[in-house]
Order: sequence, then C-alpha cells, then structure tokens
Amino acid sequence: MDLGNFSVSLAVKDLKASEAFYSHLGFAAAGGDRDQGWLIMKNESSAIGLFQDMFEKNMLTFNPGWDSNGRPSGTFTDVRDIQRALKASGIMPSSEADETTTGPASCVVVDPDGNPILIDQHV
Repeated sequence: MDLGNFSVSLAVKDLKASEAFYSHLGFAAAGGDRDQGWLIMKNESSAIGLFQDMFEKNMLTFNPGWDSNGRPSGTFTDVRDIQRALKASGIMPSSEADETTTGPASCVVVDPDGNPILIDQHV
C-alpha cells in the first residue's frame, strides 16, 4: 500500500508564532494560505503542516499521489483503495472517503492510542 507523502499536521493556537518558531529550526514556508490559517513548512525532506483552529489534535498525514514536494507522483494507491484495505483489516475509518467518487478525497483512522491519521488525496 503506497500512502504517498508523509507529514505531521500540527494543531496550532497562533500561526505566526508557530511559523516563527519552526523557522528557527530551519523550516521554510513551502505552501499554504496564511489568511485561511494554514501553512506547510519544509526542512530538507521533512514537512510539517501548521493549522490554526482547524483540528483538535495533532495528526499524522499521508498524501497519496504526492511526492515529498507536493507534486503529483504518477502511479499511486487511491485513498478509496487504501480505505477498503483498512476496512478489510478491521480498521474502521472515523471519517470516510466516498467510494463512489474519483479524484480528491480523504479518510481518517485512529490508532490504538487515539492518534488520528489523515489520508488526504489531492489528485
């Protein structure tokens, strides 16, 4: 199963303060929309998403169909196929992708410790 690009999505209280903090760790803005309250930051191959008032908890994020630079990766496992495989394994999503559609969609599963995992396909 190819989950695509990986990043950590952080639920932040103050986007500007978080951006400044992570800039000191060598991260630079690589995408997002500050007016909407979110920003993607990169340091080499590491990526973090900063999301103000969008999520309750930090979460692991996978982007099927994207490479580490947020560009289409070519062949990939569709989020709906990933969701079906998870369900077949007994892992039930807390939020599901509509399996009758194609293109962008997402689903969320929660690990045994309560950590949300977002599988967010943009292509």
